[in-house]
Amino acid sequence: MTARSGEPFDAGRAASVVLAHLAGPVPPTGPTADEGEPVTGEWTLTRGAGFLLFPVWESDPLTGVYGRAWNEAEATAEAHLTALTAELDRHWGPHRTVPLHLPLLRGRTAQPFPEPFRTLSAKDCHGDLTVWGPLPGAAPRWAAVSLNQSDGDAPMIITALISARPITEPADPDRRR
Repeated sequence: MTARSGEPFDAGRAASVVLAHLAGPVPPTGPTADEGEPVTGEWTLTRGAGFLLFPVWESDPLTGVYGRAWNEAEATAEAHLTALTAELDRHWGPHRTVPLHLPLLRGRTAQPFPEPFRTLSAKDCHGDLTVWGPLPGAAPRWAAVSLNQSDGDAPMIITALISARPITEPADPDRRR
C-alpha cells in the first residue's frame, strides 16, 4: 500500500506532484531509502543515488476481482496513465518509451541492475517507463511514469521517477556479449 491509497485520480494533481518533486533536490549519492507516511507507514517516496521514486496514484486492491471487473480496473488504470502522460506531454513535449518488463525480470535472479533499475525491480515496478528529458532547468533531470502491479490481487500503482541521469533501457547484465 502507498500513501495514495483511496485518493481519486486527478491528472492535474498527479502532474503537480511530479513537477514538485522535479523542482526539489535529488540526492547525488547515498544509500537507497524508503520514506513512509508517519502514522500509517505507507510508502511515500524512495530516495537513492541520483533518483527519486514515488507513487502518484493507487487503485483499490483487486482481491476477489476477476473477469470483466478486473479488465475494467486495468482499463481504468491505463486510462489514468494515458491522461497523466498527456498532461506531462503538455509541459515537456513528446515522451518516449523505455521498455522494462522483460529486462528487469531476466535480471532478477542474477547480476543486479544499476540504480534506479534495481529499486524499480525491488518495488515490483516492472511497467514500461514513459520518459521525458533532459528537461529544462538548472540541473539536468529526466522524469518517467509507469503503471505497475506486483501481483493479480494487488492494487495497480502509477509511479513517477525523477532522475539526475539519463533514463535509457537497462543493459541485461546476464547477456553475454
